[in-house]
Amino acid sequence: MKIAVTSASGKLGASIVKHLIKEIGKDNVIGIARTPEKATHLGIEIRKGDYNNRQEFNNALQGVNAVLLVSGMDTPEKRIEQHRNVIEAAKHNSLKKIVYTSIIGAEENNAFSPIVQTNRQTEIDVKNAGLDWVIGRNSIYIEPDLDYIDTYVREGEIRNCAEEGKCTYTSREELGYAYTKMLVEDKHNGHTYNLAGEGITQSQLADFINKVYNTSLVYNSVSIEEYKKERTAALGDFMGTIIAGIYEGIGNGAYDVPSDYIKATGRPHISPMAMIKNYYNNKN
Repeated sequence: MKIAVTSASGKLGASIVKHLIKEIGKDNVIGIARTPEKATHLGIEIRKGDYNNRQEFNNALQGVNAVLLVSGMDTPEKRIEQHRNVIEAAKHNSLKKIVYTSIIGAEENNAFSPIVQTNRQTEIDVKNAGLDWVIGRNSIYIEPDLDYIDTYVREGEIRNCAEEGKCTYTSREELGYAYTKMLVEDKHNGHTYNLAGEGITQSQLADFINKVYNTSLVYNSVSIEEYKKERTAALGDFMGTIIAGIYEGIGNGAYDVPSDYIKATGRPHISPMAMIKNYYNNKN
């Protein structure tokens, strides 16, 4: 069984590839990337595939049995058609199965909702493709917070608009394991899973980071408007608005959801503390 992973040069795609290699061997895993040379370090066959180019995916999915469609990172108005290029190419090549990395999140009422809405449309498109399918809805990655640790330490705080909302953080490592199971085990076909960990507040996140990194961070909450202003100034209008919307969603409970991780994998999701320790140990 040959399985292709889109966006293999990205961090989530690379994690899924790594876990698939352990499960089915590198000769049965194909990476697809817009810029193939960025994925050659994975040690598998890499094929060119740009989400905007249907013909490239017609070629990239030849001889493949299943595809893992990693959700694109473009603006909402582009993403639905980009994902459809992959879905139509899967149908064209008579693939047996498609697995899609969707997201948990509020479908309305915050700045991240347009992204969630496009993911929901792709979920519908995947279900209507006439193939076996599995959908994972990813919770928020914990890694970006840990990538940001130097800034947090410099400022002495974690500051956002999540207030006391709980976030069921996950990690790319945990997701890579889950998607491998969802790809190779037929019992998951026809299911949608919330791939989420234990719900924690931002204050708890700061406490866990302090214990692992020996820091003295505190959590300070600011208004949605103030946080959006800060993020757009730092990251630009599109990404800044998206980040502010995510934390607004956390504050409104959009990520405090029941987890289906054990159904998808057969084991519990690791704890937030374990994820932080794993990240720390891999960096040091």
